[in-house]
Amino acid sequence: MSLTKSEFKVLQALSDTGEPLTQRDLAETCGLSLGAVNSAVQSCKQAGLVEDGRITERGIEALEPHRVRNAVIMAAGLSSRFVPLSYERPKGMLRVRDEVLIERQIRQLLERGITDITVVVGYKKEYFFYLAAKYGVKIVVNDQFAEKNNSWTLWLVRDRLSNTYVCSSDDYFTVNPFERYVWKSYYASEYAAGPTEEWCIEAGPRDRITGVTVGGSDSWVMLGHVYFDHDFSERFAPLLDEAVSHAENSGKLWEAIYADNIKTLDMEIRRYPEGVIHEFDSLAELEDFDPDFIENVDSEIFDNIVSVLGCTCEEISDFYPMSQGLTNLSCHFRVGDDEYVYRHPGIGTEKFMNRVAETQANTAARELGVDRTFIHEDERRGWKICRFVPNAHTLDPTDPSQVKRAMELCRRFHESGATIDSEFDFFSDGVGYENLLKTHGPIDIPGYFELRDKIVRLNDFSAADGYGLCFSHNDYLPLNFLFDEEGGLDVIDWEFAGMSDPGNDFGTFVICSEYDREQADAALAYYFGRTPTFEERRHFWSRVVLGGWCWYVWALEKEAEGAGVGEWLYIYYSYATNYVDMVLDWYENGEAA
Repeated sequence: MSLTKSEFKVLQALSDTGEPLTQRDLAETCGLSLGAVNSAVQSCKQAGLVEDGRITERGIEALEPHRVRNAVIMAAGLSSRFVPLSYERPKGMLRVRDEVLIERQIRQLLERGITDITVVVGYKKEYFFYLAAKYGVKIVVNDQFAEKNNSWTLWLVRDRLSNTYVCSSDDYFTVNPFERYVWKSYYASEYAAGPTEEWCIEAGPRDRITGVTVGGSDSWVMLGHVYFDHDFSERFAPLLDEAVSHAENSGKLWEAIYADNIKTLDMEIRRYPEGVIHEFDSLAELEDFDPDFIENVDSEIFDNIVSVLGCTCEEISDFYPMSQGLTNLSCHFRVGDDEYVYRHPGIGTEKFMNRVAETQANTAARELGVDRTFIHEDERRGWKICRFVPNAHTLDPTDPSQVKRAMELCRRFHESGATIDSEFDFFSDGVGYENLLKTHGPIDIPGYFELRDKIVRLNDFSAADGYGLCFSHNDYLPLNFLFDEEGGLDVIDWEFAGMSDPGNDFGTFVICSEYDREQADAALAYYFGRTPTFEERRHFWSRVVLGGWCWYVWALEKEAEGAGVGEWLYIYYSYATNYVDMVLDWYENGEAA
């Protein structure tokens, strides 16, 4: 029997209680008028669905098409806005009001008889595995969580979508929003007064969603869980399949796919009172909801900050992620009126980072006045705390005055006499990265070994030039320069530092500034404070080529580890291949070449 919405609500209420209810009780429970309840009860009685104020077996059968079959909890994302805690564990594993977020949600589903629960995991996936044994959930691994958005997460479980709750692992519901039976597809919503950046819902007759816009004002917004009924799932799954088959949609949310097809996908808005659904977008929001959270949080990062700065957890605030580098994660925080940066070591960095040497280099750079931001580094685990420079800007490699300062500063610390207990050589370190790369399988990149043979020859020539080792940064690129509001200059991020050939910093600067020959030669003249000799120019250009090769192999290793570096892989490669023949010719045929 096909039910009307009022008949469904009456049968749902009677099923939930298992006890007879008066029509007035039904009206209050179902949110219907007494007249609508009376009409629905009478039609249900006539159809044999209700008898003596109770639901019958036939009534239970009539509800069956509306029974929730399963639930999917999406838990694959990085939660980058929730730094620094997301560096340590997935957001869904945080304990809020003494309950782990995802566990609370699983228990709420189980309370409604929904036992077929799938958790799709990705970032720090191992944190969720115990849920299978504890609650009987199924685990699906999304191994592309860093490259693709939640549409891919949902695509992985597309065959399970049919009368399905789709949830986020980090939601907190103050009351249990789940039901055994659901009338039709809906998206949960709360009203947002004033401007909002959330997805705003437009609804037509009978609460059907007719439009979705990103951002708005004084609007009902998408917030919390969603329900896919069988008909919606049947229509949506092919659209999802088509969307994810195109690479340009890798960053697309499933909600955007729905919005693109909203005319053919029937979904209602389900309005909830304010305060029922919580999606914590920041640590500050969570603290407002659970004032004891910070005091009770189990976080090594907070412990580190407290131990170095001598503050309390409650004094730490204003966390937000900063632009991430190729090797590490960083976030801003505040203690009182002072602002800081916390650096968290990236995935796999322990394989090729000498943190003891980095700590020595940071200390030396601070003592030389080259990096005034450095406060503390843990040389064993690699985390670091620095002062935040407000309103700072990085170096503009097209500004000759800034490049001149960078080159002069470079020569100053090269000639400072500072030493650390580590050496960095483009060729030998590149070979080290190469050995790590080989652990992932044979290197079968076309042209790789032909280039390597040339690099070996060039390295022999360069080494024979007789340049001694000096204190060097070795990652001397524009993003690692900070100019403050008064024009002061700091060089940050000394993790590749070591006693090195003085040409290393010039080589890295040229590569990462994407200079042509004319720009590079101008920078070299700034370094020497004069026009360099042919032999000086030849040697420093050899470091450009060797640096390109070293960082190219490093980038290949990062790619193999699953932490891709994007366009930099080609940029590094191009400086090795584009100039190696030129510099070899200089060595083999002299200045006339």
